[in-house]
Amino acid sequence: MLFMHAGTLQSCELKDLVITQKATGKTVENKAEWEASVSVDCPCTQANVKLFCKGFQTAEAVDSSLLSKSGDECLLNNGQPLYGSDAVSFVYAWDAPFDFKPVYSEVACS
Repeated sequence: MLFMHAGTLQSCELKDLVITQKATGKTVENKAEWEASVSVDCPCTQANVKLFCKGFQTAEAVDSSLLSKSGDECLLNNGQPLYGSDAVSFVYAWDAPFDFKPVYSEVACS
């Protein structure tokens, strides 16, 4: 998607989804708890965000409205839009942070 910003043409793409993770310092069933946050590094909206999550495991239930697994993909935020300044965060517990990768989103620029 292309949009005008301050007179320059820019685009928003799947690669503009940024995933950061950090340890919370807590443990659940002897597994480290991690907080994952997905944000949009672009002024456009991205909806129906799906992450590659084959092999994802957690010792702690993840709120399914934030992350729901179906096959090798996880739907973020029930498919609801993520706006340029928003982030969706969820926690899970495992030995190491999982390497989530964005695989799909619907970009809308206004």
